[in-house]
Amino acid sequence: MITVSHVDKFYGPFQALADIDLTVKQGERVVICGPSGSGKSTLIRCMNGLEFHSAGTIVVDGIEVEEDSKHLRTLRQEVGMVFQQFNLFPHLTILENLTIGPMKVRKISRTEAQARQYLERVHTPEQADKYPAQLSGGQQQRLAIARSLCMGTRIMLFDEPTSALDPEIINEVLDVMVELADTGITMVCVTHEMGFARKLADTMVFM
Repeated sequence: MITVSHVDKFYGPFQALADIDLTVKQGERVVICGPSGSGKSTLIRCMNGLEFHSAGTIVVDGIEVEEDSKHLRTLRQEVGMVFQQFNLFPHLTILENLTIGPMKVRKISRTEAQARQYLERVHTPEQADKYPAQLSGGQQQRLAIARSLCMGTRIMLFDEPTSALDPEIINEVLDVMVELADTGITMVCVTHEMGFARKLADTMVFM
């Protein structure tokens, strides 16, 4: 599903990634760990074209990730990304946050029923009509996961999804991610949660 071959990434004279090789199979659960500044987040951001690598090749689900590629829009529809911050639209209800992507990007006219199914999956069906500010950080992060799932993504990338959360609510997000992994979706997750990595990962990558 994902092939990274001899990838370098420079920011001016600073080299963030040096000759990186990684292969992720369909349905595989890969956890990337390592010290701050080792390039973990840069690597997964390069996988869906939020950043563009300086050398080497990245191919995701048959699409080569290139800055001028006409296929980037298609790629981003197939690859979900969950960030440290939740990035929910504050002026929209939770249900509206989940349905706006499929309606605007995939031109699906009515997705409310499907959105409610994904709210069930992340154990927050009662939050559908609330606004993000009314919810805890853990609830918002679970809803950010549901929003990506609503796009019908086949690959999910997680960039330290629990780093902005209070310690007592980290596990509720990690439990949802473990349940999601059991559905067979391809997952790449940057995290410092080693207990979670042990529980989830097929493959551990240390940078």
